[in-house]
Amino acid sequence: MTMADMKTGEMAEITGYALGNATYRAKLLALGLTHGARIKVINVAPLGDPFELAVRGYHLSLRRDEAKVIKVRTLTKEEVRAAGSDAARG
Repeated sequence: MTMADMKTGEMAEITGYALGNATYRAKLLALGLTHGARIKVINVAPLGDPFELAVRGYHLSLRRDEAKVIKVRTLTKEEVRAAGSDAARG
């Protein structure tokens, strides 16, 4: 599954990246979209582009084509609850 397949409110963990432009992948890594990072889709524009994400304490917008590069694993309800309680402990 890629980030482009996610819906508003879903949380996921980054598992990898599609093959392709190494320079673009380096840019994603510099933005904090690293392997294991947890993301949440805050909003998807009405026409499906762009995505607003929460990652590492900030919001980021990506176009659908950019989101297709990022492979993710959807978090279970238990993992989402644990992530919320971890954030509350700060």
